[in-house]
Amino acid sequence: MKLLLDECIDRRLAREFVGCEVKTVPQMGWAGVKNGQLLALAGADFDVFITVDRNLSFEQNLQQFNIAVIVLQAPSNRLADLKPLAPKVLAILSEVAIGQAVNISA
Repeated sequence: MKLLLDECIDRRLAREFVGCEVKTVPQMGWAGVKNGQLLALAGADFDVFITVDRNLSFEQNLQQFNIAVIVLQAPSNRLADLKPLAPKVLAILSEVAIGQAVNISA
């Protein structure tokens, strides 16, 4: 499973997704790219886009993109707040559907 972490997520969170190939938006050279274009780019190379942007599913028609979206809902985007959500992300990876967003919270 290929995962892309949004640029607002600490890159060290990638270590929690054992068994997955994980890249960050900046690693891909896509820092600053707007959400619609970012999802289009990501859909060509990744299975799942992980973000903390709760508005993404309201701002974009996710069905037009070839990627699933996981929205992490935590008190902040600090690593300490996001790390406990990683096991839940791993548990649902096989269930996420392309063109849809899934919210994960504590």
